[in-house]
Amino acid sequence: MKLNAFFASHAVFTVEELDRILSAKGSGKPATRKSLLTYYRNQGRIIPVRRGLYATVPLGGDPASSPVDPYLVAAKICEDAVLAYHTALEFHGKAYSVYARLHYTSARTSLPLKFRSHEFVRVPVPHLLQEKGKAMFGVAMHKRSGVELKVANLERTLVDVLDRPDLTGSWEEIWRSLEAIEFFDLDQVVEYVMLLENATTAAKVGFFLEQHAETLMPNDAHMNALRDLRPRQAHYLDRSRRKECRLVKEWNLMIPEEILNRSWGNVL
Repeated sequence: MKLNAFFASHAVFTVEELDRILSAKGSGKPATRKSLLTYYRNQGRIIPVRRGLYATVPLGGDPASSPVDPYLVAAKICEDAVLAYHTALEFHGKAYSVYARLHYTSARTSLPLKFRSHEFVRVPVPHLLQEKGKAMFGVAMHKRSGVELKVANLERTLVDVLDRPDLTGSWEEIWRSLEAIEFFDLDQVVEYVMLLENATTAAKVGFFLEQHAETLMPNDAHMNALRDLRPRQAHYLDRSRRKECRLVKEWNLMIPEEILNRSWGNVL
């Protein structure tokens, strides 16, 4: 059985996807799938990424050097995988830097994967989103090389990277990346913050919007909703950075001087 048409539309694929094609052709036996995978591996048409996950090689390509799109790998690791955090910024072309580590959210446990020069790390879906049936809030479908993948939109990503700065990098990286985004649907941003029910995150988002009010134009309803959820006592913007911080009373946040002064801009 020839699978060239399947490979042409599946740059990265799972065995479950292959099984569906084989079943539709009346050849859904596990032994058939196994023999086909072995055959095409030996022919250099597919590369094993991890158990149950393969990448295709163009006709005439070299399996050892043929590029494999890391976004497609991350999107196919789990059925519910969503490219998120800094990886979403990169996908949308808004990241200040490019990382070799990619993050995806999933409700399914999955061990980190290293494939070629990239590392793929699962982040659990926030439990409140799961409890509320909102795990896919702010997630959009995209097509890349003919493959559908789920990616956090810019509104969700704004909140996510402020909620989990440890998954995005330095504050310079976070600020410069977010400042590359010209527009947010702030109604959706606030709605997502409300779903997370995290006072510190609400304050972080409020502080960021206040700092960029001229370009992002939040209205009173946006800011008041975030203020209502802010912490009642001072919280650190970054709990791993407790030195050289200043209290911004408006949001009850201890903000690193680096952010307040944008001191990274002075580094050559």
